[in-house]
Amino acid sequence: MTTPRGVESRTDPEQTRPPEAGRAAPRTPHSRGAHSDAPLAAIRVDRDALARHDDAALAPGDDVRYLVTAGATVSVADGGEGMRLALEAEDPRQDESLPLVYLGLLDGLRVLGAEVPEPSPELDDPGRDLRELRRVAVQLPRTEAGLALTAAGMGAWHRSMRHCPGCGGVLEPESSGWVLRCHEDGSQHFPRTDPAVIMAVRDQDDRLLLARNANVRGRFSSVLAGFVEPGETLEAAVAREVGEEVGVVVDEVEYVGSQPWPFPRSLMLGFRAWARAAGELVLQDDEIAEARWYTREELAAALGDASIAVPGRASIARALIEDWYGGSLPGAD
Repeated sequence: MTTPRGVESRTDPEQTRPPEAGRAAPRTPHSRGAHSDAPLAAIRVDRDALARHDDAALAPGDDVRYLVTAGATVSVADGGEGMRLALEAEDPRQDESLPLVYLGLLDGLRVLGAEVPEPSPELDDPGRDLRELRRVAVQLPRTEAGLALTAAGMGAWHRSMRHCPGCGGVLEPESSGWVLRCHEDGSQHFPRTDPAVIMAVRDQDDRLLLARNANVRGRFSSVLAGFVEPGETLEAAVAREVGEEVGVVVDEVEYVGSQPWPFPRSLMLGFRAWARAAGELVLQDDEIAEARWYTREELAAALGDASIAVPGRASIARALIEDWYGGSLPGAD
């Protein structure tokens, strides 16, 4: 594995930092780690991708259901047996300014993504229960969560891509909404995914680094994260982001797993990382408001007295924290 300046890629499970006395050992790369524990990493969707090139994929019919999204929300129903997607039998769009997207198959039905305007006092839809996807995704069956994440990401792309970035011409959908072609110069444009690294940084005493973003109010703290820059490896991005945001030098990086995060279009790539030395934290003024190292006992106490809040279960950040902690966080929900 390629590594940045002096950063070692950790692959030997025997090199894992020892746990604090009385605690379970941190999971190793060969055990059940954050990749399988992150709910949105385990989704499976029959995308039926080859059918996208057939115009019939978007045709109405008895075998079609429409999955409604509005921004980062999705239409759901709770019938007492758990939350499910509220799939509709008729095209819910009031206009066709945003195209339908063929998402794939669910129980033999074609599922089409339909982005609609977000509800407002002037445009209310009392018959539709729209919920924030990042909050309800873990409550949905995994296949339905995968369809919803795809629909939200594609809806965000279609909202932002109306005109050709080269000539400004009008873009027209092709391949069941998965391609946009410029009406003027004929260029094709495809959905974009931005890779972002997210890392649980530990020091030599196996303490975990948590930080509060300067743009986030309240008690919410999480592990560090940042986008990968052009010409950069994932491991180099981990080391750079940690150095920029808190002034800590990372000398070992270990890949854990990934999960989609289409808010609006990210792919989160999770890592464990080990600091060369804890030292004094130097916070990036416009990014980090607070940061500190936590032992497991200190984090449990902070959660217990509500002096800190951590990411929800839909986020790989939560999985990375629990991967370090050795199990579910007490009082985190």
